[in-house]
Amino acid sequence: MESFSTEEQQVEAIKRFWKENGTAIILGAVIGLGGLWGWRHYNEQQIAEREAASSQYEQLMGELESGDKGFTQAAEFIKQNPDNSYALLTALQLAKKAVDSKDYAEAEKQLQWATGHAENAAIKGTVQIRLARVQLQLEKFDDALATLAGIELPAFAATADEVKGDVLVKQGKIDQARAAYSQSLELNANNPLLQLKLDNLAAASE
Repeated sequence: MESFSTEEQQVEAIKRFWKENGTAIILGAVIGLGGLWGWRHYNEQQIAEREAASSQYEQLMGELESGDKGFTQAAEFIKQNPDNSYALLTALQLAKKAVDSKDYAEAEKQLQWATGHAENAAIKGTVQIRLARVQLQLEKFDDALATLAGIELPAFAATADEVKGDVLVKQGKIDQARAAYSQSLELNANNPLLQLKLDNLAAASE
């Protein structure tokens, strides 16, 4: 380490160091402060956008109850905010409203969009179960089975097997339906409706 015997030498060393490194230090400070400001600005912008989306979502849900106009506005909101979590919630609400109106084609459209944009596996699994049930109503049996096969979380296995059994019954594949129901019942023994479905299959085959 360099040592200095006088104050003048220390001052000269500081001047020399500053001359050699001052520009880099200033530039680093400017970049650091700029990055900090940019990060804060980005966070503030994200918060503002989320708050605006939340407010718009609440307004849309109110208007959705008013009829077709609300439905159209909600669909436009999804189109304009595809990466926003409120767009996913809106799509699920539109699907529910469509099911209530027995417009299963529209419900399928909204649920397919939601499936493709759901990043959380639990949410995606829930959406896929709903989508498979809608596809069953549309008699798109192969599509429903493919949707169920795409569910990843084991937590949805019992429900997926039950819906699979429903699809297979509609296809007239009674033995396969019985196997699907039985597998579902093994995973969820406290499902009286499922047991009733099995009993009905047994009665129908007698």
